[in-house]
Amino acid sequence: MKIIKVLTLICCACFSIVSGQTNSSVLPSKAQVKWADSEIGVLIHFDMPVFEPGYDFRKDWNYHPALSVFNPKELDTDQWIKAAQSAGATYAVLVAKHCSGFSLWPTKAHPYSVKNTPWRNGKGDIVKDFIASCRKYGLKPGIYASTTANGYLKVDNPGKVVSGNIDEQKKYNDIVKTQLTELWSEYGSLSEVWFDGGVLPPEKGGFDVLAMLKKYQPEAIAFQGPYGYENNIRWVGNEEGVAPYPCWARADSTTSASGVIEIKGLNGNPYGLFWCPGESDFPMRRNSSFQGGWFWHKDQDDQLRSLTELKDKYCKSVGRNTNMLLGIVVDDRGLVPDPDVKRLAEFGERISRDYSNPVGTASGEGNNLIVKFKSLQMITSVVIMEDISGGERIRQYELSGLTNGKWENLSKGTSVGHKRIENIRGFFDAVKLTITKSDGLPLIRSLACYPEKL
Repeated sequence: MKIIKVLTLICCACFSIVSGQTNSSVLPSKAQVKWADSEIGVLIHFDMPVFEPGYDFRKDWNYHPALSVFNPKELDTDQWIKAAQSAGATYAVLVAKHCSGFSLWPTKAHPYSVKNTPWRNGKGDIVKDFIASCRKYGLKPGIYASTTANGYLKVDNPGKVVSGNIDEQKKYNDIVKTQLTELWSEYGSLSEVWFDGGVLPPEKGGFDVLAMLKKYQPEAIAFQGPYGYENNIRWVGNEEGVAPYPCWARADSTTSASGVIEIKGLNGNPYGLFWCPGESDFPMRRNSSFQGGWFWHKDQDDQLRSLTELKDKYCKSVGRNTNMLLGIVVDDRGLVPDPDVKRLAEFGERISRDYSNPVGTASGEGNNLIVKFKSLQMITSVVIMEDISGGERIRQYELSGLTNGKWENLSKGTSVGHKRIENIRGFFDAVKLTITKSDGLPLIRSLACYPEKL
């Protein structure tokens, strides 16, 4: 899915006031606070490889799958979004254009789009249908349109024409401007804009996408967005849905990385100058082939991740101060496959079951917080949340459990941020959170203890 990923960690909040900035002034934007509360999203891929699995745009730049192969007769975006909703997703990102260059909306920029396919006699618009379905079922819509790779236009990462011709580069830039203008101005407000592979800046032959983003979608979250945008978020270094730990929302460096090669060290920096939290993306189907499990492949229902694996990834993404972005495939009918629909619902039920009805909660300011139970309780997880509107203040903490009048250490940690999930197991009369190191007065939004659910 990520052919080459240029990860921009430094592009975050407060860019315009870096000079003279203090650590305590590094705070999330309002959009970033809302985004953190969203926690679970889905990323939906649907492109020519679904209909021509062997297509690889790099093998032959002069070959593109015929538009006649695109005819998903049962396509139903309501079905997509209902499946996402059942998993607990609160937002959905549609890949409106992936690396083939084929566009899921009737773009005016070039002919390689749905308007010249048999599907709905060329009168359909999947982006329009997707947005409508999101609004119908209460999910926040997002759009991903790759600016860095385009087989149809002979462009490869990081957004440069393979010929190297300056005039061709200008033409390509104009096409990207046209397409982004269409997507950002004709479909209403977007909750998230995805720049997989980053954005080619003007000084390297690109154009000023920052100005366009601020003009058309100033409130949208931008995954790997242009340097200087205040609502940027970052990649976590892998496509396995596993954030590194610690994983701070703040960052202070720029890192280039390939999206097909796992890298480490993208932990952020608790004293970084920018607020740029992570989003942990991964496909629900395993596949090591080209473009991986992001796209549907026939006879691969057995590649679905197990419910146990999905729960583990939730704990290692949302539970490590990032959002979880789950990749959903759409098959050649135009539907999310039945086994996937079932697994999504199972996952949503599991998360709802395990993280609802805590046996005790507490909130407040300061270095110590205790949750007392009415009777001895079997506790299997403790969820800590900071009030991130005041920044990331916790630097180190300890969890302790009270049994038979004695406190025992349960775990130690560093980063908390929006949410930290500690999986523990034992019978306790109380659980205590102790902040052993902080930058300012700790603001604990919630300390919640959850019992074993059978």
